Amino acid sequence: MSESGTSSGLSVVVAGGGTAGHIEPALAVADALRRLDPSVTVTALGTERGLETTLVPERGYPLELIPPVPLPRKPTADLLRLPGRVRASVRRTREVLDGVQADVVVGFGGYVALPAYLAAGKGVTRRRRAVPVVVHEANASAGIANKIGARLASRVLAAVPGSGVAGRGLSDAEIVGIPVRSSITGLDRAGLRAQAREHFGLPADGPVLLVTGGSQGARSLNEAVSGAAEALAAGGVSVLHAYGPKNSVRVDQHNPAAPYVAVPYLNRMDLALAAADATVCRSGAMTVAEISAVGLPAVYVPLPHGNGEQELNARPVVAAGGGLLVADADLTSEYVAESVVPLLRDPDRLAAMGAAAAGAGHRDAADAVARIVLEVAKGGRR
Repeated sequence: MSESGTSSGLSVVVAGGGTAGHIEPALAVADALRRLDPSVTVTALGTERGLETTLVPERGYPLELIPPVPLPRKPTADLLRLPGRVRASVRRTREVLDGVQADVVVGFGGYVALPAYLAAGKGVTRRRRAVPVVVHEANASAGIANKIGARLASRVLAAVPGSGVAGRGLSDAEIVGIPVRSSITGLDRAGLRAQAREHFGLPADGPVLLVTGGSQGARSLNEAVSGAAEALAAGGVSVLHAYGPKNSVRVDQHNPAAPYVAVPYLNRMDLALAAADATVCRSGAMTVAEISAVGLPAVYVPLPHGNGEQELNARPVVAAGGGLLVADADLTSEYVAESVVPLLRDPDRLAAMGAAAAGAGHRDAADAVARIVLEVAKGGRR
């Protein structure tokens, strides 16, 4: 039964495959939809190349595969093949929408979302009934799929203002934040602190620095922080460092009371966040959303290449006082020793930064998006 006490039986298709930054918000909204109305059916779109082939089934949702439509960044032979690929993917997506009798499509960008928008959007599809579209943009700079989808959508949502589309689109989007899974938004960091530290072999007392460069790790973060291991140990700062499965970090232990724990990957990010007092990390949209949602002070180190969106992602939290922004080239072992160690040894400053980070986050974003999706889906049935 839904919050209103009635069963809707609505069918929702979420399109957010490819990377975790697209998939995790989609699954967070799917979870919220089932909480708000257990009668809702949620189907995920994906491709055989993306992380969704693992993440979606693990969360208990059916996954329908469609041909991927990667968009070439430069004029190549692939550009000539693009129209045919788009047509094939849209055709298959229409079959999925018909098969599940979709009431709404929710897209989160990437090359799974584009064919979904084109297959469902008004004025594009030849279907008997156009399926309404909801677009969510997580990044501060919108990708091409969401720029197109925004012009076809019933509702356009964004994490931050000014996502980069003129006219009817993302520049006029409703600001809702980034949907984050409930295991993160509901995290009781203080209550889990002892369990989390025991889980990772960290001391019960004293500051802990979490270092993560994302699922694949980040070499520059690895080198800068591991190079400051002696200074961290001298300052009594323990380290939990996820260096990435393709990298390697070997660090001598300088202080038994402040160990340096290096692991290739964190299977329990919730416990890692609970164990830490601050983090050094990249500033992908999903990372910023999760870190700020739990109120963890952060030193954000944006990727040094791309369109600069990682820096834009972190700016609102940094402006609120919840984090520091450091260029990749400026994150050296000396910086860690001279700036990060003193931060970890200043509990009052950490507390103030944590409160500011939590205030800048959107812990209820998943529920907010889910309510909008239900509203649009019900409107489409009228």
